[in-house]
Amino acid sequence: MKADEGIEKSAILLLSLGQDEAAEVLRNLGPKEVQKLGHAMAALKQVPRERVESVIDEFSQHASKGAPVNVDNESIKAMLTKALGDDRAASLISRIMSGNDTAGIEGLKWMDAASVADLIRNEHPQIIATILVHLEFDHAGDILKHFTDRLRNDVLLRIATLDGVQPIALRELNEALTRILSSSAANARKTAMGGIRHAAEILNFVGQSNETAIIDNVREYDPDLAQKILDEMFVFENLLDVDDRGIQLLLREVQSDALIIALKGASPELRDKIFKNMSQRAAEMLREDLESKGPVRLSEVENEQKEILKVARRLAEEGQIQLGGGGSDDAFV
Repeated sequence: MKADEGIEKSAILLLSLGQDEAAEVLRNLGPKEVQKLGHAMAALKQVPRERVESVIDEFSQHASKGAPVNVDNESIKAMLTKALGDDRAASLISRIMSGNDTAGIEGLKWMDAASVADLIRNEHPQIIATILVHLEFDHAGDILKHFTDRLRNDVLLRIATLDGVQPIALRELNEALTRILSSSAANARKTAMGGIRHAAEILNFVGQSNETAIIDNVREYDPDLAQKILDEMFVFENLLDVDDRGIQLLLREVQSDALIIALKGASPELRDKIFKNMSQRAAEMLREDLESKGPVRLSEVENEQKEILKVARRLAEEGQIQLGGGGSDDAFV
């Protein structure tokens, strides 16, 4: 079976399941798989009942109850939002529903980072920035590692200050990558890409030493911008990505009262991770304190979370814990 046929069948199955069930499936897939399925679902117009029955025998009873599966873009958007959350889904939906503006860049997504870097390193930094904001964060981070320090710093700064991608930028992108990229700028809408959050997500994958050099360069240009990028690079929920030893070290530095307030705005998963890394008695006391704690202003929760993140960053700078998206410098210390 061809890969495209398998993706189409998967898309039909997800559409037949309904939003809630499909969202549960999508939550367990990687970003590239979700993007492929999203494109496939958006490309379908109407799926005949016979086609649905041929995808999976077990579905025939459900399919026989009604007419063909109708594809509704709003349903696809709602499904992706439920699976990925508002922020991640918004970027993906923009890519899926925007037509052919970035169709040509799909080829780059399946090339290794070194090859992409060789292809684009001699282009203008603004064009490189425009290309990278269309790629997955980890892919873009790997590509940045292959640039010189000067080019890497320049490109990241441009990504951080990029306020969307205008059609003229897509035309330049098409000219710069003639055979690989075939994006058209027929759609005059501005694509919501780039900005501080995008720069921060990419920086999570460039490795600690590269990250420090880039941030220092941005700080010389604009200290406030550098701090905003740092704030976005590692948010409170990202503590889920810190290993157990790191959480234990962090908890030693945090006061109980501050932790209680910070956890009022945390997900159940993060709370469980915190409890798991405490003694049984301490965890029980913290649970009781959380339950008995009355309503807390969101601003107070955010302030305590930021203070804890400052401690986490300090521990990371001291080499005691590791933050970020898992990028490494392939070095031993």
